[in-house]
Amino acid sequence: MGDAFIRHIELLGYEKRFFPSQHYVYMFLVKWNDLSEKLVYRRFTEIYEFHKALKEMFPIESGDINMENRIIPHLPAPKWFDGQRSTQNRQGTLAEYCYTLVNLPHKISRCLHVVNFFKVRPDDTNPVTDSQIKKAEVFLLPKDAKKNSTDITGPIVLQTYRVIADYEKSSTSEMDLKAEDMVDVVEKSESGWWFCQLKNKRGWVPAAYLEPMDGPDESEEQEPNYAGEQYIVQKSYTATEEDELTLKEGDTIEVIHKLLDGWWVIRKDETTGYYPSMYLQKAGDANTSMKNELRNRSAPPRRSTIRNAKSIHKQGRKQISQDTYRRNSKKYLQSQRNTKEKFQNKANVIIEKNEQEENKPKAQPAVPPRPSKDVILNRCTESTRRKIL
Repeated sequence: MGDAFIRHIELLGYEKRFFPSQHYVYMFLVKWNDLSEKLVYRRFTEIYEFHKALKEMFPIESGDINMENRIIPHLPAPKWFDGQRSTQNRQGTLAEYCYTLVNLPHKISRCLHVVNFFKVRPDDTNPVTDSQIKKAEVFLLPKDAKKNSTDITGPIVLQTYRVIADYEKSSTSEMDLKAEDMVDVVEKSESGWWFCQLKNKRGWVPAAYLEPMDGPDESEEQEPNYAGEQYIVQKSYTATEEDELTLKEGDTIEVIHKLLDGWWVIRKDETTGYYPSMYLQKAGDANTSMKNELRNRSAPPRRSTIRNAKSIHKQGRKQISQDTYRRNSKKYLQSQRNTKEKFQNKANVIIEKNEQEENKPKAQPAVPPRPSKDVILNRCTESTRRKIL
């Protein structure tokens, strides 16, 4: 029998698991060429990493060279707030992705990367559990469910986060935190302020003081968008750190990296730096009462300013310098290309001029006039005088 390959992948739904901490996995029924059917479970972060690796393996088919040649389907990056709502809403997109994937040319759909990713793992048949913790909850995708995510519904679940350092509230709407506290997140705002509850207390807390229970939270952050996304400054801010920007209301800027702590990396002209996301509004968006309320609050603390943070994930965090942001900026790269082309054109002109000089015919020496008979008789030797006599 030939090499194994996948005939069909069907998304059945997802599970909410509680060990080692609360998380979600998608359930796939994988149908193989030997007519066997296997059930596998995958987190969305795993699926997205698989997708990125597949694009790197096939740069032409992924559109990295020319977008017109793209046949590998798109897959959105993990959301910042990958709770139950985003898990259930993503099912339509994921089902369509799997259908397209197995129908790609065989060099892609049957490659080892695809086959190995959907093979049964030990934890697919015997997931790690704790008898003291309640069993996983299963949410099956309805048979007649449409691909529209609004048709897939389910209960909202609260995620539990660990506090990495003490925080003292500065207003009545906030909540005090102690390192190692476990809080449930009720609402996550991209402003960097999250509404949490701890026992019978509820209030806003800075996202920078929280970390998920099951691993580093870089996967929740979007990748930098060096092309930039246009935003309007809704509230002025004066920089207090060297890597921040001072801007005034009404300025137009470009957001190039959205971070969880509510401090986004932005670009103003050729300068990049951090700015509070709560003071920004996407160009073309209308104001809302919630946005106005958030702008009346102070900016949340930045991750980098938290002293003695007891984070188990601190060492694993990805650090990107402002110089890296600038060097990867599309505008910077374009200016570099323009400069290079300018110098190249100048060099070509000089080379062309030199070639023209080299190809010019060299001037021949003038032939001197023949001396007269009198001059020869008076100045030349005897043998020369004899020749004209």
